[in-house]
Amino acid sequence: MNPPALVTRSLYKRFGGITATQDVTLTLPQGARHALIGPNGAGKTTLVNLITGMLPPSSGAIELDGHDITRLPAHRRAQRGLVRTFQINQLFGQFTPLQTIALVVAEREGMGARAVRALCRSTSVVDEAAVLLREFHLTDVMHSKVVHLPYGKQRLLEIAIAVAGQPRVLLLDEPGAGVPAGESAEILDTLAALPADVAVLLIEHDMDLVFRFAQRIAVLVNGALLVEGAAADIARDPRVKAVYLGEASHA
Repeated sequence: MNPPALVTRSLYKRFGGITATQDVTLTLPQGARHALIGPNGAGKTTLVNLITGMLPPSSGAIELDGHDITRLPAHRRAQRGLVRTFQINQLFGQFTPLQTIALVVAEREGMGARAVRALCRSTSVVDEAAVLLREFHLTDVMHSKVVHLPYGKQRLLEIAIAVAGQPRVLLLDEPGAGVPAGESAEILDTLAALPADVAVLLIEHDMDLVFRFAQRIAVLVNGALLVEGAAADIARDPRVKAVYLGEASHA
């Protein structure tokens, strides 16, 4: 049996006298569709930073495909297939989507620091980039500068960049944040079409997006896991309603 794609074991993070995460244990099987939710200040971003190596844990362990990565730096985790997006986009505004994806593909294939124009003349690179751009609804803007793209398209490009790195585990940090309602359907369509073998952890405030996407949901409150379970069970859980969802039922 294959090991889980990602495991956190009793993760703690303390900042002086403040405990930001406490005893967080999560398991993402291969191909998981998992969501992490919780009120503001629950510790979600801290947890993601621990998983991706942006912060060292005070105690606990992290495993990727059965290997302990607790002490690996962020770039080594990314090389092993642990990839994230950010709440605020990290895009180069003067590049086009085609140039952006071409750079990611070239970096992944070890092609070195070639000029962007040279990369965009490489048939293999351009072909792969074009397939990704089509899958992420970006073909119509592939030659436009990123700075001029609608915000929803920029968020789609961020996810395309992450997928171009061929991740084993993909952490999506609020992909719907700031996206107008008219463009959010493309975000959901893209999430639904992510590669089936990639384990996905979605951190998101948009409950409609969460319940449409996730098979399992973990609820973080005050740095600790309140409950974890199937999406339908979480929607009905009175503890979750009390601290986060109000009385709205998604069952």
